[in-house]
Amino acid sequence: MQPQSPAARHLRLPIQAAFLLAAVAVVVGLGSAGAAAASGRGTMLVVKEAQNETLGRAVLINKKGHTLYSLSVEKNGKFICTGKCLSLWHPLVVPAGTKPTGPVKLGTVKRPDGRFQVTYRGRPLYSFGGDTKAGDANGEGIMDVGTWHAASPPAKAQSQPTPSPMPPYGY
Repeated sequence: MQPQSPAARHLRLPIQAAFLLAAVAVVVGLGSAGAAAASGRGTMLVVKEAQNETLGRAVLINKKGHTLYSLSVEKNGKFICTGKCLSLWHPLVVPAGTKPTGPVKLGTVKRPDGRFQVTYRGRPLYSFGGDTKAGDANGEGIMDVGTWHAASPPAKAQSQPTPSPMPPYGY
């Protein structure tokens, strides 16, 4: 074994320290990412808003641009759409522990099959199998045990033009 020069020993120490710091950073990063994944605490954009020409109003849509609906009799964890109903109406679901986000306040509710369905105003959201392209609203008004309606965000207040002030003298 050859003796190393002081310069070589000096160079080796910073390289080893850099590798050690990099390894620690990777371990810490993986640990925090793993903890976040294990806790399921994340957010996911699942709902957008779009003007629906057929309905003449803004509606909530999924990532594919399909209209989202709710059933009038489903609220606060009460599910009517189960079994065969799910062949036409597709629940908007997220992984357990995920907070859904969008242009309105959203929540989740646990379905009878254990999945977590996105809710708006306490009602579970679904897409309709009869809507084949973005902008379709073929599920609007369908009646069975309740009525299906496209989920709509609150109407935005129209800004009124400010009236011009009257001149102080009526000339």
